Amino acid sequence: MKFISEEAREEFSKYLKWNKHRITPERFEALDYALGQQGHFSADELYVAMKTDGSNVSRATVYNTLELLAKCELLSKRNFGENKSYYESNFNIQNHDHLICTSCGKIIEFSSKKIMKIVKEICDENGMEYVGYSFNIFGKCKDPNQCKHR
Repeated sequence: MKFISEEAREEFSKYLKWNKHRITPERFEALDYALGQQGHFSADELYVAMKTDGSNVSRATVYNTLELLAKCELLSKRNFGENKSYYESNFNIQNHDHLICTSCGKIIEFSSKKIMKIVKEICDENGMEYVGYSFNIFGKCKDPNQCKHR
């Protein structure tokens, strides 16, 4: 797999060195695959994608690398209420929010200027400088026939 971003690779390398973690080709392979994913993905989904493409990476390396990528903030780790962690890239991605169906697990990403305005107002009112936020709305698909979890 072709690497996604030299800048992301350099950032991850610095993080690994600074925190005295081993720098291995498998970790950078997982980085490339993770940043190449569209939307949200689980560790198992990433592992299967890598194996399908012929990677020799271990499941443990994928899980451990995803945790390191979340700690160095190249990925966000999310839990949408089903006791399962999902990841998504933070690298060159605009802030966005999530609408999650509690029946089927469907995730819709959206951005709202109204929400952003409220977040910034709350920061100002409390003497904080805005650096980012995470907002999830839980609901159910209105049309039960379209919901995967009928």
